[in-house]
Amino acid sequence: MLQESPKVNTIITDASCFILFDNIGCLDVLQRLYLRVVTTPEIAKEYGKSLPEWVIVKSVENLALLNTYSAIVALGEASAIALAIEVVSPLLILDDLKGRNLAESFNLAYTGTIGVLISAKKQGIIHSLKPYFEKIAATDFRIPANFLKTLLVKYDR
Repeated sequence: MLQESPKVNTIITDASCFILFDNIGCLDVLQRLYLRVVTTPEIAKEYGKSLPEWVIVKSVENLALLNTYSAIVALGEASAIALAIEVVSPLLILDDLKGRNLAESFNLAYTGTIGVLISAKKQGIIHSLKPYFEKIAATDFRIPANFLKTLLVKYDR
């Protein structure tokens, strides 16, 4: 759907971004790119490790909304989307298709973990996508190798 908007105030990430970036050793890219990263206690629990001190953990206030969404998508995605509805100008980092579809139904801006790396490349925070994509290929993150190759051709010049 929407990639980053210049009016984004709050970045809300799901566990998959934390997990993948931790696995490939680049959690700092989130901080360098966005400065203010927010997540929920549900996502922090799913991540399973201590989050960096620069990540703000914020609970969803509307628990009825959280419960409604968790009947549609996993609890982590539900909490991220419910929190996004409560804040001004959010950008969600979601990799799950059901979560993206729900976010899109509310016209919430989102990107994925790969989109975060592309944004970091565009803004000069990282110099090349290739080393990150090579590390991703060695993990269990589900993304087709041919798609990563296409992205390299398009963005890694």
